[in-house]
Amino acid sequence: MRNEKIQMVQEVASLLEGKSAILISYQGISTNQFNGFRAKVASDDLKGTCRVVPNTLVKKAAEKLGYTALAEADLKGDTALVSGPDPVSLVKAIKEFAKESAKDKQERVKIKMAYVEGALLNAADALALGDLPPKEAMQAQILGLLQAPASGIVRAINAKIASIVYVLNAFKAKKEQETA
Repeated sequence: MRNEKIQMVQEVASLLEGKSAILISYQGISTNQFNGFRAKVASDDLKGTCRVVPNTLVKKAAEKLGYTALAEADLKGDTALVSGPDPVSLVKAIKEFAKESAKDKQERVKIKMAYVEGALLNAADALALGDLPPKEAMQAQILGLLQAPASGIVRAINAKIASIVYVLNAFKAKKEQETA
């Protein structure tokens, strides 16, 4: 029995280690709905996992990994651990799943908290991740910001060179008129 618990803690730790983790509640969700969500999280787009885990195992695995904030978090009720490399995409998938599974305007899937890049996020902050653009889009925006000053400098230099050329052409034309 003890070996089983150790093995289960190691399994949960492997779901947490080096990945982003979002803890959700899923009360009132059918097995088919939940399995569909698991398949979506495991898809090539998200490359994640979704597992129902006991709160004590999450805390023990977090403690084992040195994730103090998560180990000390107040976890209650049913918990599913959604983990993967891209927290933004995971939160978007969870938000979509929550919208699809809501009945009678009652939320059945809720984000409890998230553990991203060594920081414990509350539900509101975790939900805000879903409003960010995808990682590739953010990288492109940053690259554009980094390139903007360089392209501005190039345009300014080209403008100065062009003005020098205009002055030289005007001087040449004036000289040609004087000699003619």
